Amino acid sequence: MVTGVSRDAGARCARRLAADPSIDTVIGVDVVPPRAELGRVRFVRADIRNPVIAKVIAGADVDTVVHTGVVATPGSAGGRSSMKEINVIGTMQLLAACQKAPGLSKLVVKSSTTVYGAGPRDPAMFTEEMAPRAIHQTGLSKDAVEVEGYVRGFARRRPDVCVTTLRMANWIGPRTDSPITRYFALPVVPTVLGFDARLQFLHESDGVEAIHHATVHDLPGTFNLAGDGVLVLSQAIRRLGRPVLRLPSFTASSTAAVVRRARLADFSPDQITFLTYGRAVDTTRMRTEFGFEPKYSTASAFDDFRDSLGTGAVTRAAQLLTAGLGALRG
Repeated sequence: MVTGVSRDAGARCARRLAADPSIDTVIGVDVVPPRAELGRVRFVRADIRNPVIAKVIAGADVDTVVHTGVVATPGSAGGRSSMKEINVIGTMQLLAACQKAPGLSKLVVKSSTTVYGAGPRDPAMFTEEMAPRAIHQTGLSKDAVEVEGYVRGFARRRPDVCVTTLRMANWIGPRTDSPITRYFALPVVPTVLGFDARLQFLHESDGVEAIHHATVHDLPGTFNLAGDGVLVLSQAIRRLGRPVLRLPSFTASSTAAVVRRARLADFSPDQITFLTYGRAVDTTRMRTEFGFEPKYSTASAFDDFRDSLGTGAVTRAAQLLTAGLGALRG
């Protein structure tokens, strides 16, 4: 069973698993029908926040749950309160259902490197054993920490279940629609004056393959996943060939508000912090213990995304954004 199949990442993971001849049946679960074609995946309309999800697991005799249903932005969830409810309460209910399923043997959780936060005191590379240096106040970072806490509790209660947590860097690629891809698609890219964030990316196809790899192999534990290498923000923008608008740090929140009003991206405070300080993770365990090697490096994943960007005329919304950013700089 795969959660969150109404979004592209969940749908792609479900389709990849369904294409594996060693897997008999794949059930895709979400509150709304997926926009994309699911192929051989059997869609079940269900809300993981509702205890009824236990009946879905029991009724289909599910032996593996792949949880990709964590929402990254408030806008896509209908607000911050809804986002937290889906991420945290939804995960709690899902794990409670898994707890009651005697036939369950594996749980794969799509987490994020946002659990480490972002701040000026961060190490050069976060390993899986390290705790975040910055305090999580809100947003995906806070939710990811809580979700992983509940997952660790489940693993202690059900030692018979193989639990794999994948801390993935930002997905990027031609089909990924996220705050970070929308940020880099802006006609003028705003940056924080005096900072040059370190960035890592995971190509969308590598992300799908990593989840498949975790599903078909018994690999308990927590693993950082990212493409090889690091790009700093200025290098990424130069690869795009886009103009840069350097703004003082105290205008970052106002800039984000302009972007949200123009409906070009949905930036939260933790995303602004990430684009200020950046974050990098050590992926040694990904290769030595998880046994996975991404096909794309961070740079080549970004280049594949860049090559997919259109070169047409700037939209009216983008023009409003540019005007708004110019006013903020003034």
